[in-house]
Amino acid sequence: MQFSDKAALSKIRFDKAKDCLKAARMMLDTQDYLFASNRSYYAVFHAMRAVLVYDDFDSKKHSGIIAEFRKRYIKTGVFEEKISKIIGNQFDMRAHSDYDDFYVVSKKDIEKQYAEAAYFVEKVEEYLNEINE
Repeated sequence: MQFSDKAALSKIRFDKAKDCLKAARMMLDTQDYLFASNRSYYAVFHAMRAVLVYDDFDSKKHSGIIAEFRKRYIKTGVFEEKISKIIGNQFDMRAHSDYDDFYVVSKKDIEKQYAEAAYFVEKVEEYLNEINE
């Protein structure tokens, strides 16, 4: 894959991240907290994939995407350690909201999750803008 193709694919993936973040905001506003949790996580997930395209890496497993992103971008200092905690929080809340039949997410919890996802997407956007200049 040529670099310009990577940039195009990265943009497609990052646009998905932004769309998920918008959907999370809408679901938060309509008090659909479980779906807002899901969309917040997927905003982070697609943002990670938008970065990893430049490394020719993708995985069908979410754990693979997370592990590779942490290895290449957090352990090397490209992104601050706070980003790793955000990923973990997003993954855990999404898993609970999607798979735990009795999980109840509060407005306060989802507002925090959404804010973390928005921060993550913002930091990835800054990074992508830097490498695409």
